[in-house]
Amino acid sequence: MDRNLQVVGTQSQLEMGTLAQNGSPHEFEEQSLFSPELGTQKMQPGHISEYGSAPGGFQPGVSKMWRNVVYKSIKTVIFSNKLNVLIPFGPLAVLVHILTGHNGLVFLLSLLGIIPLAERLGYATEQLALYTGPTIGGLLNATFGNATELIIAIYAMRNGMLRVVQLSLLGSILSNMLLVLGCAFFCGGLVFYRKEQVFNKATATVNSGLLLMAVMGLLFPAVLHYTHTEVHYGKSELALSRFSSCIMLGVYAAYLFFQLKTQKDPYIPLSEEGSQNGESDNDDDETPEISKWESVFWLSIMTAWISILSEYLVDAIEGTSQTWNIPISFIGVILLPIVGNAAEHAGAIMFAMKDKLDISLGIAIGSSTQISMFVIPFCVVVGWIVGQPMDLNFRLFETATLFITVIVVAFFLQEGSSNYFKGLMLILCYVIVAASFFVHEDPPPEGQLLHSPFVAFQSNNLSSTEHLG
Repeated sequence: MDRNLQVVGTQSQLEMGTLAQNGSPHEFEEQSLFSPELGTQKMQPGHISEYGSAPGGFQPGVSKMWRNVVYKSIKTVIFSNKLNVLIPFGPLAVLVHILTGHNGLVFLLSLLGIIPLAERLGYATEQLALYTGPTIGGLLNATFGNATELIIAIYAMRNGMLRVVQLSLLGSILSNMLLVLGCAFFCGGLVFYRKEQVFNKATATVNSGLLLMAVMGLLFPAVLHYTHTEVHYGKSELALSRFSSCIMLGVYAAYLFFQLKTQKDPYIPLSEEGSQNGESDNDDDETPEISKWESVFWLSIMTAWISILSEYLVDAIEGTSQTWNIPISFIGVILLPIVGNAAEHAGAIMFAMKDKLDISLGIAIGSSTQISMFVIPFCVVVGWIVGQPMDLNFRLFETATLFITVIVVAFFLQEGSSNYFKGLMLILCYVIVAASFFVHEDPPPEGQLLHSPFVAFQSNNLSSTEHLG
């Protein structure tokens, strides 16, 4: 009896203290019912809660709460998007690979299965960006989007498919700079067609400079090779590639330090001021739909599943090329990166349509910068460690395409503004690049020229001409 009186007295004191601080009984009721802090304290172990659990004992209320959290998280992430009806194509691709081994069908099913996963990856990254801020959010989008490319590159390198590594990474850069950025500009321009969207020109200039430096790192080994000016034939090119890769990795580390420490949140000023567009930012009060740790969990799940399906894509490239009669260079540079960059594609468009063009720029250009200044040099260093002659010689046609693309995008970014017409031009530039690779046959390495069908065909034609003469 005395114990009950003590509990009642203590509760009355707490209520009086709360009323004194908050001012009214209605505010006290609101805080008790809806305050997440008080809700968390009520569910802590060692407290007697409304679910009837004793200290140290089994808590059925907590178990029910966790089941509700899991159900709500799955419903929000998986069942809230109509595009997720394509998710079963992923397991179906694995099943077809095991049962039939039909490369063309496996490639198509994997392609369809990755698309919704990549879109959900962008969604989870957007949710996590609400907790971390726009700068870290942009880096998270680029990192999780490029995890697939890095895993594919290491897997292909382990199997000696160095040319596939080069083509897929080059295609990722081209896709991000032209297609992803173009679609973001185009969709954002259509939604906000009455005004001109703006972004941080200084940050775009820094990224353009890094991309030009990456082009320099890829250009010199190719020029050295094709001008036959190597001091030690076959060795100087590889040595220069490894040295340049170490320099590029150091520059990228300095860039991350500059972006995250020296120049904090470079994307904030334009989006917060809003006065340059004559409107205020209405997305500041946007609340996340899932918690921070739920976002991390779904990011891990989506990235792992995308990586698994991407492995089946790589294995089916050669068979698909023969079945569909499409050059491997077109599959490696155009089709494969479109799937790998679907996360960046979806994320950049979502942010652009919410007038968060700075984050869209950080996703598209930031991803291209990360691939060119980190992923490619990292693959060269990994190849150096495992004994694979991975270099920065991407051949003349590919290097020239990258150089022209960087110059075009740098011109588009120099004004610090965008509209749907700029986006349309970037998309059409990507169509030209895609058409170029569709009619481009990737030549085999010089050591394999004598054994290639193309050279045999040319030799037969030359012999026939000589007989006719």
